[in-house]
Amino acid sequence: MSKQTITTEPKRPVDVLFDKYAESHQNPTNKLVHWICVPLIVFSLLGLIWQIPFPYIGFLGSYNGFFNWASFLLAFSLYYYFTLSPVLFFLMIWVVGLMSYIIVKIEQAVGLGNGTAYAIYAAIFVAAWIGQFIGHKIEGKKPSFLDDVKFLLIGPIWLLHFICKKVGIRY
Repeated sequence: MSKQTITTEPKRPVDVLFDKYAESHQNPTNKLVHWICVPLIVFSLLGLIWQIPFPYIGFLGSYNGFFNWASFLLAFSLYYYFTLSPVLFFLMIWVVGLMSYIIVKIEQAVGLGNGTAYAIYAAIFVAAWIGQFIGHKIEGKKPSFLDDVKFLLIGPIWLLHFICKKVGIRY
C-alpha cells in the first residue's frame, strides 16, 4: 500500500499580503468603493507630494524639472512592488505614468505649488479617504492599514491583481 502525498507550493509573499488584505474587503460595495477611492488616494497623494518645493541641484542641469519629492515616493513604492511581483511592478509603472501625466497637465493649468493645486489634491484626498471609511463601515471591519502600514501600499496592486486574473496574466 503506497501513500500518495500531495505537495503544494508555498504561497508567495504577495499572495499572503493579498489574502490578509482581502479579509477586510469582502463586501461588494466596499470593493466597489475601493476601485474608485484607492486610485484617487494614490493620485492625490502623488499630486500633493509633487507640489512640495524641490531644491535646485546644479548637476541635473535641464533635468531638474523631472525630479521632485514624489520621485522618491515612487522609487520606494515601485521598488517594493518589484520585490513582490515584477508583473505588478510593471503595471504600476503604467498607472503612475498616467497619473504623473495628469498631474503635469494640472501643473501646466494652475501652476506648481500654489494654493489651487494643493486644494485640488487635498479635496480629492479627503473625499476618497472618507469614501474608504464609509466602505469599511459598510464592510463592518476596520481598514487593514490600521494593523500594518504596508497595507497602504498593497491596495493599488491588490486591484491590479484582479485585472491580471481576469485577463489570465500570472502576476
